[in-house]
Amino acid sequence: MQAVMGQVALMMDGRSDVGAAGASRADRAMERYACGEDAAFGDVYDELAPRLHRFALRWTRSRSAAEDAVQQTLLQIHAARHRFARGAAVVPWAYAIARRLLIDLGRRGVREVLRADDVRDPEEPSAAPSPEEALHHRRVAAEARRNLASLPSGWREAFELVKFEGLSVAETAEVLGITRGMVKIRAHRATAALREEARRLHGSSESTTRPALRSPRDIEGGTPT
Repeated sequence: MQAVMGQVALMMDGRSDVGAAGASRADRAMERYACGEDAAFGDVYDELAPRLHRFALRWTRSRSAAEDAVQQTLLQIHAARHRFARGAAVVPWAYAIARRLLIDLGRRGVREVLRADDVRDPEEPSAAPSPEEALHHRRVAAEARRNLASLPSGWREAFELVKFEGLSVAETAEVLGITRGMVKIRAHRATAALREEARRLHGSSESTTRPALRSPRDIEGGTPT
């Protein structure tokens, strides 16, 4: 009986950690799921799936590919749930899994093909603009995507995770496997490069040649990002 009570107390202690200040709903749900509460998977799904879908959709520009990436990510989370560390944050872990899957997708040559199936971001307003406004918005959006795609991959990933996905610097560092300082540097340099390109486009109508962005080796003192 004492041994049983001791195990119960240990479980109670673990769950109280998740209920502590700073633990998100996703963290609490994942901890319950990792402890064997199968019904908690619904909460894990509700907390993670929409964010992962937006992330994958931005990466692939294909709803079907994004949905598949989300399902594969959640399957991997399910398979590894008993190894989930108590008190850990589930969001950066989930993004890291999704990112690895998407990188593998790109290595198999699928990403560029899927990008031809361009889709509107589901969070964009649905009100129909005038034809002139629609054309202008499409041009601006296409230019923004080209500018973002032209950034060094390390800068782009840090920028997207912080600015688009809403991850903290610490969470982004965990996803990318780099230091917090490097996340700040890469996100800042991406922001500065995008702003400079926007100023060039809107402030110099006579310029017809698009200058190439410097490589990460040139800008970061010979260290590839």
